Amino acid sequence: MPLDVTGWDLAICIAIVVAAAVVQGSIGFGINLMVAPVMAVLAPGSVPGAMVLLSLPLTITMLLREHHAIDWFGVRWITAGRLPGTLIGLVILVMVSESMLSTVVGVVIIAGVILSVVHRGVHVNRHTAFTSGIAAGTMGTAAAVDGPPMALLYQHHEGHTIRATLAVCFVIGALVSATALTVAGDLTLEQVKFTLVLLPGLLLGLGISHFVAPRLHPNVLRPAVLVFAGIAGAVAIMSGLTSS
Repeated sequence: MPLDVTGWDLAICIAIVVAAAVVQGSIGFGINLMVAPVMAVLAPGSVPGAMVLLSLPLTITMLLREHHAIDWFGVRWITAGRLPGTLIGLVILVMVSESMLSTVVGVVIIAGVILSVVHRGVHVNRHTAFTSGIAAGTMGTAAAVDGPPMALLYQHHEGHTIRATLAVCFVIGALVSATALTVAGDLTLEQVKFTLVLLPGLLLGLGISHFVAPRLHPNVLRPAVLVFAGIAGAVAIMSGLTSS
């Protein structure tokens, strides 16, 4: 089994991927916010490469489903910001050990949760979108969690605009981060194999979301995602600190 993840650990990984795919398919974000901290504890070798790859099939499907609602102005400036952000994320990967990366993932997750709770949102302009892109590029490359900065930026827009715009940003960001990780030697064959093991769970969750989404209110799901992510982020921090 890739990354030597077997038994209950693998079952938990697949289960959380299914649940996270249901959430992202319903509200537009949340998969890596939920999955990354769990993987950092149960399969630390999978972060960030497998998480970057895992998001691609889901976000591409969401992009095709609601492409008419994309805010291309925001996408352009977010993408411009992702390039320097990706370089910052690579520097973090080079500088920290695997155990410390678990701590970094936990800190990033909790920071994203806090921002999602306390921030009231900002207007989308070239400055805010560019800054959001830098933050997303850094977080996405170093910890495979790039959703919070962009979700904050678009949190007061219509649901279809949020889902479609974040989806295209996620696709572009995942491709940029995967390329950068490959060049830096941080995207391994074991991570690719582990992604393929998790893929059926992702597709199952996406299929379930088509039936569940109309019956679930985002105001209920979003707090649940944030609470879970906060707890998982704290566990990831403790795991990194105790193993370092």
